[in-house]
Amino acid sequence: MFVRLIALFALLLPFPALAQDSGPIEVDVIGGQQAAQPVAVPQMVARGPRMTPAGEIDALARNISSVIASDLRSTGAITPIGPVGIRPLRDGEVVNPDFNEWQNAGATALVAGYTEFAANGRLTVACYLFDTVTGRELARQGFSVIPADWRRGAHKCADMVYARLTGEGAFLDTRIVYVAETGPKDARVKRIALMDSDGRNHRYLTEGQETVIKPRFSPDGSRLTYLSYKGRRPRVYVLDLATGNTRLLVPGTAFTFSASFSPDGRNIVFSMAEGGNTDIYVTRADGSGSPRRLTTMPGVDTSPSFSPDGRSIVFESDRSGSQQLYVMNADGTNQRRISFGGGQYADPSWSPLGNLIAFTKIGGGQFRIGVMSPAGGGERLLTSSWQDEGPSWAPNGQFVMFHRTRQGSGDASLYAVPVNGGEARLMPTPLGGSDPSWSPLQN
Repeated sequence: MFVRLIALFALLLPFPALAQDSGPIEVDVIGGQQAAQPVAVPQMVARGPRMTPAGEIDALARNISSVIASDLRSTGAITPIGPVGIRPLRDGEVVNPDFNEWQNAGATALVAGYTEFAANGRLTVACYLFDTVTGRELARQGFSVIPADWRRGAHKCADMVYARLTGEGAFLDTRIVYVAETGPKDARVKRIALMDSDGRNHRYLTEGQETVIKPRFSPDGSRLTYLSYKGRRPRVYVLDLATGNTRLLVPGTAFTFSASFSPDGRNIVFSMAEGGNTDIYVTRADGSGSPRRLTTMPGVDTSPSFSPDGRSIVFESDRSGSQQLYVMNADGTNQRRISFGGGQYADPSWSPLGNLIAFTKIGGGQFRIGVMSPAGGGERLLTSSWQDEGPSWAPNGQFVMFHRTRQGSGDASLYAVPVNGGEARLMPTPLGGSDPSWSPLQN
């Protein structure tokens, strides 16, 4: 599914544009964040023929506005006002709104726009963002989608609003892959599932005949690595999302696990157990060539994750006697420990911004999600539940998704927590879930 950014001056109605503004100490930051900004999101104007392949145009305009509001609310940084409970926009107000009206409604910003079914069979979602105090336009973008992909147009509009108001990167028009879990605690059926970031368009990628864990996206979102216990052997597979084809990462019977892609998508780093030792290896993502061994220390080296520039790898190892985090050059040289905060550390994941490494910290009977710098300083714990683990970054580096297991039942659910402080929010999934991976932004 492809979304095309349309030339704005050709698509959108003219309006004067505004120039855009351009030995660790453990700290607990749970619960702290700034107040959310109130933003009006009235129902968009509906234009063009009344019927589309995805339904009536007025209903689409209403649904698109609702998805924009829901997306913005989910960020925690914006409190949408509407579209329920406020009047819809009239056509002339798309570029000439009554700012006093929206200020009186309590909004400091306004999302205006229209939805139009064009003669070429595509749906246009046009979005404008205004400052209601100054009466100035902050941003405008238009998106052309096939009618069935109307939700993508809404996500793109919400991303524009979020990025302009917060100064952070977009992350809403993304997908999530995870392990969907059903059945009793002692007989769980685990299937890899794929969905949009808001839980919609859910589908299964594996059938549940064998246990699967640790799905991870490629940098372009077209492929996955995952671990399957098919034949009771833990081995990594590579799945092409377009074709559904799968193949073993490393042919043969060796135990392989904990795989992830390099930032350019050309290589996959993973763990392999041979001769009583478990080490980190790297191999070509296309299946050519042979794996190259990067670590040789006694013990278990696993859960590798590349830095966004591809020059370094973080991993966990018990070489010191307990699970700790280590960083090395991408060729395996200069291996050094970075975790010294007490307890055990697992599941490291390098931020797409390169400034932080997320991890699971184990200690005091709890599993908690934390972050630290790549050098090991500035450790901060972001959650405080009984069992939170398996961190995965949003593409803008501002949120970490993970799974939380409930004590007693063993049921797991997906959550996301802001890196700069705030409560973790439950991610919408139709079933219990674990091992999430956030996709890059879609094209």
